Order: sequence, then structure tokens, then C-alpha cells
Amino acid sequence: MSYNLPCVLMRGGTSRGPFFLADWLPQNTAQRDRTLIAALGSPHELQIDGLGGGNSLTSKVAIVSRSVHSDCDVDYLFAQVSVDEARVDTRPNCGNMLAGVGPFAIEQGLVPASTTGDVTRVRVYNVNTRSRIDVQVQTRGGRVHYEGDVHIDGVQGTAAPVLMNFLDAWGAVTGQIFPTGQRIDTIHGLPVTCIDAAQVMVLVRAADLGLRGDETPAELDADTALLARLEALRCEAGLRMGMGDVSDSVLPKPVIVSEGTAPGSITSRYFTPRRCHRSHAVTGAIGVAAAMVLPGTVATDTRTAPSAGTRRVEVLHPAGRIHVDVELALVDGHCTLVQAALVRTARKILEGTLFVAHHTLEPHD
Repeated sequence: MSYNLPCVLMRGGTSRGPFFLADWLPQNTAQRDRTLIAALGSPHELQIDGLGGGNSLTSKVAIVSRSVHSDCDVDYLFAQVSVDEARVDTRPNCGNMLAGVGPFAIEQGLVPASTTGDVTRVRVYNVNTRSRIDVQVQTRGGRVHYEGDVHIDGVQGTAAPVLMNFLDAWGAVTGQIFPTGQRIDTIHGLPVTCIDAAQVMVLVRAADLGLRGDETPAELDADTALLARLEALRCEAGLRMGMGDVSDSVLPKPVIVSEGTAPGSITSRYFTPRRCHRSHAVTGAIGVAAAMVLPGTVATDTRTAPSAGTRRVEVLHPAGRIHVDVELALVDGHCTLVQAALVRTARKILEGTLFVAHHTLEPHD
């Protein structure tokens, strides 16, 4: 016997996973999470009995519904499903999967496609971080248009652009952009920046860890002493940020930063949190870019003075680069974040019925 439910498998940015309307899933949270775990095929290193790909980047879920907020069109709940544990975390956001939310919402009839132009605006409320994002989707003739000439590093080929403008993701999880009240803290002898800007992260300089900063994910993942050090750093940062015991959460994310190859660029190695991302999280790129343009952090670009206006930051990651446009305003003599925008792409891979074995829906020990 199997439990059947509709499902759309999509690539969003450099991530991939099933997209569901909230009505398709059990309304009880525990039952919903068991369904997601079974759907992805966890816990198993290969997720051989589900849709997961044996990697955190392909073990993600987007749950979409008509918004309960008057200034938004849809609500988007992101779920990170652990590969090797029967665990679902809905505390973080995922900006890569967000790239698929607009197209999915239009195709599911939650948002009508524009009939007056080639772009449809979808106002998204991210439930995880209680923040708003304006998403612009390419549409033609009342349908989503996936084909285009935009290439993003980490994905082969090209596709239509999806412009995402993050409006108020600053301090969305902890209540402050710098949750500890400091722009630099010392944790286990290391200067770090704890930041909540689209993603909750703890940033540490590569040089302070004895690294160059441009190491490959394989090199970093093979350094067990480094991983243990980052995990200890992350857990202490979580406590100082008011998040309590984060040992079973993916937040905050540890990020190793170093100077980029040119003015306006920064090199980043983003962890998910116990493995190095093969490219980079979108929300993480926004947070790194924010830390770079704001003064007084471990990532601050000392080559350029902070100023009001929009700055383009190039976040260099293992698969290439992400361009983030960060807008700052001058308030009482201090630079503050206004919004951040960047371009991703998305593609619908498969649409149909997902069959989940009943035995996998039983509670795990």
C-alpha cells in the first residue's frame, strides 16, 4: 500500500526538491514532517527510496499556499529534510528554492499571469523568517516562460531570469541584524560576526582559521578538526544569539570569508552547516554581502567606504559567483540595510503523483 499525493519536482537556483501546495499535505505538523521524510527517502545516505539526491542541496521542500497576509500573494514555507536523520527543520529560509515559488504559484492558479507584459510579480511571504520578497517571473501568453539566456554558476545551461527582491529580511529570525549587539564577538579565541540578514550566520575569517579562503568543499569537508571547530563555534554563537541549543538545528550557518579577487568582491565558503556548500545559498550570499558593505564586521570591505545607495557585491563561491545588489540608507549618521536583490533561474522538472510507502510514515525512534 502507498500514500499518494500530487507533487511538482523543481530546480530553484542551485537547489532541487519537491514543491507542494499546503492542502496536499497532512495538516498535522508531525504527520506532515513524516510525509516529507518519507518523500525524500530519509534517513539514508543515498535517499534511494525517495526523491532526495543524497545531498542537502537536493533534500529540500517548498510548501506553498495562498497568503493570509493582505500585502502578499502566497505564503512559502521551506523545509530542510536531513539526509541521514529522520529530521525536518523549518527554521531557515532557502532563497534558491524561493526561485521556484513564483513559477509554481502561477502554474497552480494562486497568482494570475500578467496579460499586459512579459513579467508577473509574485509577492511572497516567507513563513520561516516572517519576511517579504518580491519575485518577478517571466511569463508570456498567460504562461510561465522557463527558457532564457541567463546562466547562473552551479547550473548547466541557461534559463529565464527570476528577479528576487528581499524587502525586510533583516533580523527576521532573531529580531536584530546583529543579534549579540556587537558587530564582532570573540568566540573560542576567534573574532566572528553573528548576523541575521536573510540568513542567520556566524562569519569567521579564513586567515584566523589558518586557511587561504579558496579551498574546495572537498578539502574543507575532509578536515575533521576544522569541522569540529566550526561546529563548536556555531553552537556557542547560537547561544549568544538567543537561539538556545542549536545542535539539532541547521541555524546558524558557519561561513568562512576572505578578501575577493577585486574591489567589490568577497570569497565565501558557506556550510550547511556540517558540510561545505558546493556553490552558495542565496540567503547566505545576501548576508555575506550585507556584512561586507556594513562597517565594523569581520567581512567589511575596507577598500570602499560605506555610503548610502546601491552597491553591487560579487560573492565568490566554489562554483562561481553570485551578484547581489545591496541598498543602504543613511539614518542618524549610520548606514542601514534597505533591501537586497539578485537573479536566479528555475525549471520545472517533473509533475505528477508521488507514491509514499505507508510503512515509512510510522514515527521514527
